[in-house]
Amino acid sequence: MMKQSDNSGATVMASATTQPAAAFRLFTFFGGKTVRSWCYQLLLALLLTGFSYWLYSNVVANLHAQRIATGFGFLHQSAQFAIGETLINYTPQDSYARALAVGLLNTLYVTLCGIVLATVLGFIVGIGRVSKNWLLVKISVTYVEMLRNVPVILHVIFWSMVIRNLPAPRDAIALPGGFLTNRGLTFTVPAAHSGWLWAFVALLVACALSLLLSLVARRWRERHGKMLPTGRIRLALIIGLPLLAWWLCGAPHELNRPALRGFNFRGGFNITPEFTALLLGIALYSSSYIAEIVRAGIQSVPKGQLEAARALSFSPWHVMRHVVIPQAMRVMVPPLASKYVSLAKNSSIAVVIGYPELANISNTMMSQTGQALEAIAIMMVVYLIISGTTSLLMNLFNRYVAIKER
Repeated sequence: MMKQSDNSGATVMASATTQPAAAFRLFTFFGGKTVRSWCYQLLLALLLTGFSYWLYSNVVANLHAQRIATGFGFLHQSAQFAIGETLINYTPQDSYARALAVGLLNTLYVTLCGIVLATVLGFIVGIGRVSKNWLLVKISVTYVEMLRNVPVILHVIFWSMVIRNLPAPRDAIALPGGFLTNRGLTFTVPAAHSGWLWAFVALLVACALSLLLSLVARRWRERHGKMLPTGRIRLALIIGLPLLAWWLCGAPHELNRPALRGFNFRGGFNITPEFTALLLGIALYSSSYIAEIVRAGIQSVPKGQLEAARALSFSPWHVMRHVVIPQAMRVMVPPLASKYVSLAKNSSIAVVIGYPELANISNTMMSQTGQALEAIAIMMVVYLIISGTTSLLMNLFNRYVAIKER
């Protein structure tokens, strides 16, 4: 009996000592830095979710109280308004959803053209800022200071006024292969033929193969320390493959030339004044900032690298191409991504000159349907996707140009 009593006493003692130990481990687990951080984030997410639901419920209740319909069902209704510039077929009888698609494509079109133009001008002016030519430096400085210190909306309005004061079509300014008037720029283009489409597809394939070849050459250089002569091969791909596709499709050579008929030109390809004003406004404004990004990136390269390249008898072009730019890109890419996102959002300024991009068409849709909340939500989501995609692509490009140090 004494033995049994001792065992029960030992059990009670063990249980008494186990409970504080378990409580201490539980306190240590929840008191840890990682767990505490996750708990704070979860609490914040719950608060934000609750606040968003409360805000949404409040808005919906107020809209119903004012007898304003909610939802996205109106997107299937007929738009009943014309759009002056479209990249796809559109009539006023089409739905609001198709009208928004037209606006989205116009936004993407002017954004891509603006990014290309701003990048080319920015790199030219940025390299001019670090040139040894006194006149070129002063011209580049004047370009940057004049353009970046004026609001972008004034750039767009300025170019719109300049284009609108050009001569009428009957007094058009003749250019090589085209005409410049207050109706825009009209120039000669190849006549419609499937051969040109296949040549364009071949050009895209050639660019993809050229990029793949460049990646292979880079990996080879990193692993074996040897340069592969890919420059001529890539040039032959980009030029030869489209020419081969063009020749296989019958080598079409007919041209669609503009001709004055009535009060305007017919034929050729026309760039409207609205598109031109918006493109020049946002591209020139952004190029002034890109020029400063390029200048800062070039000046971040150590001078010892330049002296070493010159000691090896590199030409100025090879110094810039193979020494300066690869190292400067590590500094330039992150701010370039931010500037590209800003350029995409600046395209919404088109509402002041009438270019039918996403914001302009959304405003028209709001005035007709009264669905302001839905239209604004669509614009917010679209611009968020555009900005996120641009950032993602630039992050991938940043990984590609990053110099891997061992």
